Amino acid sequence: MKKIIGFIVAACLSAAAATSLAACSPQTQERTQYRITAAYDGGNTLSGEVEVSYFNSTDNALDSLCFNLWGNGVEGGSMEITSLSGGEWEADGTALTVSLASTLYPEERAEVTIAYTLTLAEGNARTAVTEHTVNLGNFYPVLCAYDREGWLSYDYADVGDPFVSEVADYTVELTAPEGYAVAASAVAGGTETADGMTTHFYELGGARDFCAVLSTEFEIATREADGTDVYYYYYDDENAENTLNVAAESLEFFDKTFGGYPYPAYTLVQTGLDAGGMEYPALAMISDKCDEQTAVYTTVHETAHQWWYAVVGSNSYTSPWQDEGLCEYSCMLFFENAPQYGFTKVGLLGSATKAYRGYYSVYNQLFEGADTSMTRALDEYAGEYEYANIAYNKGLLLFDAAANAVGQENAVAALRKYFEEYKYSVAPPEGLIACFAAYGDAEGVFNSFLNGEIII
Repeated sequence: MKKIIGFIVAACLSAAAATSLAACSPQTQERTQYRITAAYDGGNTLSGEVEVSYFNSTDNALDSLCFNLWGNGVEGGSMEITSLSGGEWEADGTALTVSLASTLYPEERAEVTIAYTLTLAEGNARTAVTEHTVNLGNFYPVLCAYDREGWLSYDYADVGDPFVSEVADYTVELTAPEGYAVAASAVAGGTETADGMTTHFYELGGARDFCAVLSTEFEIATREADGTDVYYYYYDDENAENTLNVAAESLEFFDKTFGGYPYPAYTLVQTGLDAGGMEYPALAMISDKCDEQTAVYTTVHETAHQWWYAVVGSNSYTSPWQDEGLCEYSCMLFFENAPQYGFTKVGLLGSATKAYRGYYSVYNQLFEGADTSMTRALDEYAGEYEYANIAYNKGLLLFDAAANAVGQENAVAALRKYFEEYKYSVAPPEGLIACFAAYGDAEGVFNSFLNGEIII
């Protein structure tokens, strides 16, 4: 996620994990399957049913499954479970625990069907009815990720992105009143219209999430990027062609630089959003508050998330620097090779350094000492200002310092190695550091930044 605070790089929004989370590689293993049937009524209500066929890819026998009900985290919204089959259940805030009737052993499946009602807030949230659109981010119960400590269930956070999930296959039927266009994480395989309602049919494999944005006002622009169809859904963008082009060009650049983009299409969608942007697999939201330059930068940042979040996962709750800082560094690499967009490496590093030093000075005065450590969870940040400067600005400076330690070409090689080794899984910070350390003395750089010892 990218926030707009002051100028573009100076401020942006969106305990290190010890082990890699269990996940399923689309090439080699079975994986969890979602079948979602949901209907939006044209107002503030979505009724849905999700059938989950959970594949136990862990090494442990499980007695329960845990889901996040993110609809309960948005102020003014709610997600109510109306029925559930497959086990006894208990909902508490954003957590849904399903106690299974029998123990689920490794490489076995459990079937759970959840019926729910989502009440959408009004405002510029990820799951809300906005002035021009309906944002359906996190609109269904999502299985939590699992590691050796158990299910990773987190509360909705005031800053950052608390969403940590594993890859799965999705089959989605989304119904809305006739006249709504739908931007989604996949291209519709067909539609059916009856009684004033249109049902859109989707399939998406190897994805951590599925998202849709609806509107009666969308215009649609499209172009190709090395064989991938790129779509831009918008309603108020005088520079729509430029926005579409930067999405396609950054997709091509990251594909060639880090590794192959795995999805059939990529969709960018303009919407009401207090953050500058928000990433989902094969889809990115861009706020209608962005001016032309902010839209360009945010588009590249969110496109980078297709590599660092969608394909290579990380625990964005406990180590948000791992994807946000890496996306900032990826942006810098792109703009170095695309000077026509007006951003330079010197300018981006200078802005990040100036913003971070400003944060440090302010917090030193206000709190008699600034916490400069990066190994802390979302609920340990005082607010958006601190979070943006640590995860984004210091994150960019961290990866630039690591690249200087191993050499720029080796840094790209390290990221290609990271992508190849951890795609479709949830990578621990140690895995990322090890990929850089394979090309030079980078471990000390990472440690000094993460522990807060480095002086910037």
